[in-house]
Amino acid sequence: MLIGYVSDEYYVALNNAALEFEQEGKSMAIVRSSPRGAVYADIPPGEYRVTLAKDGYGSKTVTTTIDPARPWQFRMLSDTLYGYVWPKWVRAGDKGELRVHSPEPYHVTLWRYGKKKEMVRAIGWFDEHGPRANVQVVPDGDFTLTGAEWNRRGFNPAVFQLIAPEQSGLYYFHAETLSGKFLSFPWVVAPRQATARVALLASTNTWNAYNNFGGRSNYINVEGLLPQPTINSRQDLGKYNGKLRSVWQFADEEYKAISFDRPEPFNHVPKGTEVADPIRGRQPCHLAEAEWRLMGWMEREGFAYDLYSDRQLHDGELELDKYDVLVISTHPEYWSRVHYERVKEWVFKRGGKLMYLGGNGIDCEVEYVGESAMRCLNWLPAGPGFPFVDSRTGQTIDNRLHRTMGSSPAELLGVVFTDPGAMTSAPYRVVDASHWIFAGLGLKNGDVFGTESLHERCPGGASGHETDKVSPSSPTGLSVLARGMNIDQGGAEIIYHETSGGGAVFSVGSITWTAAVLVDAGCSGITRNVLEYFLQMKN
Repeated sequence: MLIGYVSDEYYVALNNAALEFEQEGKSMAIVRSSPRGAVYADIPPGEYRVTLAKDGYGSKTVTTTIDPARPWQFRMLSDTLYGYVWPKWVRAGDKGELRVHSPEPYHVTLWRYGKKKEMVRAIGWFDEHGPRANVQVVPDGDFTLTGAEWNRRGFNPAVFQLIAPEQSGLYYFHAETLSGKFLSFPWVVAPRQATARVALLASTNTWNAYNNFGGRSNYINVEGLLPQPTINSRQDLGKYNGKLRSVWQFADEEYKAISFDRPEPFNHVPKGTEVADPIRGRQPCHLAEAEWRLMGWMEREGFAYDLYSDRQLHDGELELDKYDVLVISTHPEYWSRVHYERVKEWVFKRGGKLMYLGGNGIDCEVEYVGESAMRCLNWLPAGPGFPFVDSRTGQTIDNRLHRTMGSSPAELLGVVFTDPGAMTSAPYRVVDASHWIFAGLGLKNGDVFGTESLHERCPGGASGHETDKVSPSSPTGLSVLARGMNIDQGGAEIIYHETSGGGAVFSVGSITWTAAVLVDAGCSGITRNVLEYFLQMKN
């Protein structure tokens, strides 16, 4: 009889895991999982104590009800160094809790990531009397819905608590084991109250949307885990095999929540990496490591800033009226309705100055689910995608957020993501050299800038990875100042516009911009000119 399946933390099937089923202290069966991770046992339905073991994975015991009509999803955690801090964003002086999984003793230090990595303090060594006592477990089933729930069973959470530093910024914990394994993971620390004139927003929603720890993200298994664990991604996952609907074609209500309460392996920064080094890997090029490059540039150029998470803006902890400039960067793809409307009102009605130094921004609406999860509203129309005309209203729809909110992000940002240019990079060409953003740079119409970049996934220039352009929803009277030279007319468009309420928006429309500011004189000079101009403007 099929009892269930055994899989790892990424919902990949585990072959040859040993399972022992007990009832009332008596062993009823000892079996091993198949290559598909399937568990077969000749036992009657009912409640069992089940012990699982496999070399290279943490053993665990669970109590569950066996029902042949509902195969159980047993989950095991590999002997990999994982960790995160909870909450992942706090204010200065607030408490955080380290949640680390390690099969051996480990040492933790806290670092601030700015123009250089600076160690703030040593947290200490973590070890226990019992063998492998630093090993965590993951819940059975789909724990991407509810979180990894580390430190909750057999741990004393107070041992792992610490106080956030007083200075706002992007912090990283460094964990290193006796054998030399190394892991880093981020912590967004906002100020207790405004300390600078510039607020910088970390795209923590985007970090979570791309996090597939647990077997789900906003890009795989969006509607829930498949009945059987993955053997081969290209054969099994609907994203690749064409046997299921496209990842974007599910109705909004079919998208399940994804918890923030999980490790974020994509946000690991290698031990030897410094701020001016190339950004290696597929995911770091658009997540926290890429955002760090902008913070490094701001500190190198002498611009003070306060850092906040997406959720802190949504919850009102980021009080926009306390700041002259809001900077969003790299890949701010996922915003809540409150998030969007709050910024739009600040720019258009209260004179806020917005710098959009990213691409594919405000593309999809998210709903927060409780305090520790979010849900993305993703549905796309059948056919070639956006833009499309809504047959009910006759309105041209620019992107997913436009569909759900009825307001295109181009109304705020001046540009919106389109497919041409995706996964390519190129320099920009100057369109209007007379504009003040080019002051002192010696550039003329037709000149090229943005040739240098730290972005290894899409090398080639500051216009790239994903790019935004002017659309029918863009404000009238905006100025297009430069255009990326990407193939298929896919270049990002740099725009500037001012609102009747005294606000202003500068947008570069490119994910790779932040990978260029530290190493490209044109991108650095333009960013400096805009920041200085915004800080001098009067509302």
